[in-house]
Amino acid sequence: MTLFETVFRGNDTVYELTEQLITEAMEKYGAEQSVGFPNTAYCLPCYYAVTGVKIKTLSELKDALSVVKSLMTREPRLKDAFMSGVATALCAEFIEALKYLNGAEPYEAPCYGHLGDATIRELGVPLVTGDIPGVAVILGEAPTQEEGVALVKSYQAQGILVTLVGGIIDQCEAAGYKMGANVRVIPLGKEVTSVIHVVSVALRAALIFGNITPGDSAELMKYTMERVPAFVNAFAPLDEVIVACGAGAIALGFPVVTNQTEGVASVPKSLLVQPDVGRFNTTSLEARNIKIKVKNIEIPVAFASAFEGEIIRRGDMQVEFDGSRVDCAELVQTCEMSEVEDHKITVIGPEADDMELGSKNSIAYVVKVAGKNMQPDFEPVIERKFHNYINCIEGVYHTGQRDMQRIRISKDAYAAGFRVRHIGEVLYSQVKNEFDAVVDKCEVVIYTDPAECKRIRHEVAIPVFNKRDDRLASLTDESVDVYYSCILCQAFSPSHVCVVTPERLGLCGAVSWLDAKATHQLDPNGPCQEITKERVIDERIGEYEDVNEAVRKFSQGALEEVSLYSIMEKPMTSCGCFECICGIEPFSNGVCIANREYAGMTPLGMTFPELASMTGGGVQTPGFMGHGKHFIGSKKFMKAEGGVERIVWMPKELKETVAERLNATAKEIYGIDNFTDMIGDETIATDPEELVTFLTEKGHPALGLDPMM
Repeated sequence: MTLFETVFRGNDTVYELTEQLITEAMEKYGAEQSVGFPNTAYCLPCYYAVTGVKIKTLSELKDALSVVKSLMTREPRLKDAFMSGVATALCAEFIEALKYLNGAEPYEAPCYGHLGDATIRELGVPLVTGDIPGVAVILGEAPTQEEGVALVKSYQAQGILVTLVGGIIDQCEAAGYKMGANVRVIPLGKEVTSVIHVVSVALRAALIFGNITPGDSAELMKYTMERVPAFVNAFAPLDEVIVACGAGAIALGFPVVTNQTEGVASVPKSLLVQPDVGRFNTTSLEARNIKIKVKNIEIPVAFASAFEGEIIRRGDMQVEFDGSRVDCAELVQTCEMSEVEDHKITVIGPEADDMELGSKNSIAYVVKVAGKNMQPDFEPVIERKFHNYINCIEGVYHTGQRDMQRIRISKDAYAAGFRVRHIGEVLYSQVKNEFDAVVDKCEVVIYTDPAECKRIRHEVAIPVFNKRDDRLASLTDESVDVYYSCILCQAFSPSHVCVVTPERLGLCGAVSWLDAKATHQLDPNGPCQEITKERVIDERIGEYEDVNEAVRKFSQGALEEVSLYSIMEKPMTSCGCFECICGIEPFSNGVCIANREYAGMTPLGMTFPELASMTGGGVQTPGFMGHGKHFIGSKKFMKAEGGVERIVWMPKELKETVAERLNATAKEIYGIDNFTDMIGDETIATDPEELVTFLTEKGHPALGLDPMM
């Protein structure tokens, strides 16, 4: 049997099964039964991306089979095989969607099944920054458990997002291997059709970040080929259905690597036969042209961004350092060159060996840096990176910052030989690696002696933090001569440009003005460039000719004009990585804000995914705006439309997060006490009329402002 015949037969098998399952579902639930995946604005995302049509009922699903059938041509040509692969993928999506009928929850731990839109947006930032350099799809059962787990771990240690389908999940479970989205090893499902859930991620990335028009299949496949660094590893034996699914992956630009040698011939850059499973990793990365930046850190455990979300439970903890209970601090100090001995790591106090199992301990680490281009303004930028650096250590957990950090070292990491001094090795290597343009020498002193930790915290660190806070508070948009562009997200959203100012950080929430300034210093030709602000067009909405020229240049002409302070007039574009999105709510004459963690309904009649689907992709959407959480309390938030007084609703958790800063801004500008008490949330109302009733009772100022429209 030829490879073409194998693809066609696999496609026929899946199509017939799909047809049968749809018929059975219609007999059971009726033709108008709603169908779709939860937590997505795209209904059946793959079919919508390929055809531009949203399927919402079983009858529409049945009608869509004719479209799928039209792709199933049978000429022995690569194009026909690829289209049959796409048809197979769409059938797989139909089959998976049927599992969710009537509110069913078909997947149980450890399997995830469908991944919501919010998950894709959360992956957006690490994908564009390269913290996730690629996406591996591992399908089937490895020749041995040891080989399968070793392959998964090899990708995970390189920071690659790993998705698992089939027997490899059982092999990882049997080995006790930690899996989950928090460690970027995601078991999708045991049946081959669950592979569609990672395909769905790729196609929604094109819609969310790339502003690809649904139904433009040529641009869709061009986008996934060029901008979604995914690949497939398929273990032998390959049946007809797996081969047909593989053809669909190749059509999207995802090479398939397999150890099956019989009946399979290598096709350069597409289908690669690699008999040695131990070489799957190298073969896959070469085929996708993924370059892994090697981090040579002398520690006894792995170091990769894949471990950044790892959680260490109390029962799995060897020791803990907790700034909320004992004295802790983390501090960067700018020193003279003569005051720093490069790569010197000193521990003052007991090591982990001398600490009681499960105990809380003090820790303070001072990272002394020196360099001719180093500036004190960069100290907090470097410090904020400590959270990421330490979390990337396998078996180590970090949260908080300044003098309120918490660190846990797991029993497994301790057993592998990880000790307190290795934290210093990580901090040294990462600071020198990431900030080499400004840091010439770096020395780390780690204090675990309680008396010394108390001294460092109260006599050294806190006075520095207070001084910095005063400096940051004085930074306003008016007090600086330049703003900065940020085009990090153009890896996925080609036309998007962020303009970062002291009072408006990047919409992803991760890039402040100081961050952008440091990034420009580190890489003058990189993603953050200076933008002057000398030629004011309209001060009210924050429009400058300098800024317009910059966004025209950095968006390659896709964007002509942008304002910094308006949601209605020439608003800034959104890439899809935004932490929050706000939209106008006409009944209350204000705006509602939803954050991507919020899964419920808003008074706008849309969920966060639905709001985000109309806002991302680098386009201007008057009346809607993506932004970071920190921006909510800014004096420049929607300044042109009246500022924070326009905020009438946000999820309760978000409201609590931003309350202190937002209340302070409302008090300073408008004289309003406890402004967040006037703002609705999901516990008060998700209906616009009920929201207006609440706002009226509270005397919310938005009700008396000029109409926004």
